[in-house]
Amino acid sequence: MKSTFLLITALLAQSAFAGFRQEKTESSLKLFDGDTLITEYRTDHHLPYLYPLVGPTGVGLTRNFPMKKNVEGEQPDHPHHRSFWFTHGDVNGHDFWHSKDHKSNIVHKSFGKCKDGSFSVSLEWQQDKEVLLKETRTYNFSKPSEKSLAIEVHSTLTAATEVKFGDTKEGSFALRVSPTLRHEGKVAKGHIANSEGQTDKKAWGKRARWVSYYGPDSSHKDVTITMMDHPSNHNHPTFWHARTYGLLTANPFGEKSFTKKGNGNYTLRKGDSLTQKYGLLMQTGTFKKDSVEKAYQAFAK
Repeated sequence: MKSTFLLITALLAQSAFAGFRQEKTESSLKLFDGDTLITEYRTDHHLPYLYPLVGPTGVGLTRNFPMKKNVEGEQPDHPHHRSFWFTHGDVNGHDFWHSKDHKSNIVHKSFGKCKDGSFSVSLEWQQDKEVLLKETRTYNFSKPSEKSLAIEVHSTLTAATEVKFGDTKEGSFALRVSPTLRHEGKVAKGHIANSEGQTDKKAWGKRARWVSYYGPDSSHKDVTITMMDHPSNHNHPTFWHARTYGLLTANPFGEKSFTKKGNGNYTLRKGDSLTQKYGLLMQTGTFKKDSVEKAYQAFAK
């Protein structure tokens, strides 16, 4: 019985990553599904990010700007919004979200284990080259079905000195969707919905287990993109900086910034760690709350 279970587990794992392959340099990694580029891990900004992010319909589901400019229908706002990324706007008072002074940087140090649809990286959160945090981050890609692509991101932050994550709306686990998926804008045709039943503008600043953006992609096919907050995460269910112009972020530190009460500050003593787990599910087809909730429950387990 045990050997049968192990065989089934191995087959499931193999099918989940079947077709994925990698092309890696010292500072970047391209992930392919067969011959199709799914994404690239990039380190040419003040923090690492994934771009493009190609969904199961075969087109990019995140905004191209500023990596690619003058794309029809895109607005050149918020150049610090880099497709799919993770950071925070107040770390010991320093802004790793905008990094306007170019001194607050999340620096790629090395790759860890990289195989099939999974890769890990070692990072340092540096303020003027002083290390505040060391991070190990792992990306796991899988295909739950032919009509979906899932990403799990595990981040462990370890304090190199005492670190306080300040209460600000500018953070943290972030996505900027493509123009047609926006709820507001010239070519916007999308909507927002969360696990608690709030939609569009009403989803901003609310606690929820998951939030979906849904609508047509650039090829006019219906897609649903859902970001998920794991039950083990700090301050679950998290607050959401869900903007109708296409920004979606899970922010466990923004309590007062969203509710005008409470305090979302969180302190890590030197040597202590914080692990956060997030999921991103891209599905072909119209939004179905029951289907998203079922996927969330599988992620939560």
